[in-house]
Amino acid sequence: MFQSFDNAQIQGQGPITRSEWMALLARAPQNLLDAALPKVGGAAPQWLRQPETGLMMVQGRAGGTGERFNLGEVTVTRCALRLAGANAQAPVGVAYVLGRNHRQAQLAAMADALLQDPAQREGLEEKLLKPVREHLQQLQAVRHARAQTTKVDFLTVAREAGGGDGDDDDTGEEA
Repeated sequence: MFQSFDNAQIQGQGPITRSEWMALLARAPQNLLDAALPKVGGAAPQWLRQPETGLMMVQGRAGGTGERFNLGEVTVTRCALRLAGANAQAPVGVAYVLGRNHRQAQLAAMADALLQDPAQREGLEEKLLKPVREHLQQLQAVRHARAQTTKVDFLTVAREAGGGDGDDDDTGEEA
């Protein structure tokens, strides 16, 4: 599924906003989150909302422009935290991820809290957000290539069927 934040041209227009990095973190695979985030030495985060799994209604639009309709429910895991040792004024990290992976939600919330600190944002953009963006673009390219294999060119089908080329003259008259 193509989202507006998948467009590289939009992201090249100045600093990344929180809504953009939250959209990336929600779709980031756990292995990229694990590799990029600093290891928190055994200190548990201060939970504001521990990871919990529930259902969320997803809506669709016919053709992307029609009236909304309820498409179905998806499983979502959410959490909210402050990093360990942080004071009450520290930023709150929040995450919603598809599926039941509590660890992925926790890592995404930790990344959100860290990205709110301007001192750590630049490093995390390079170590985490850039690889996630590249991973999502690669997935989009694979989906696009797979969809192209099912594409039908109806003009070619009409030519191969012999329709409309004028060679078939079945009038029954012999010259």
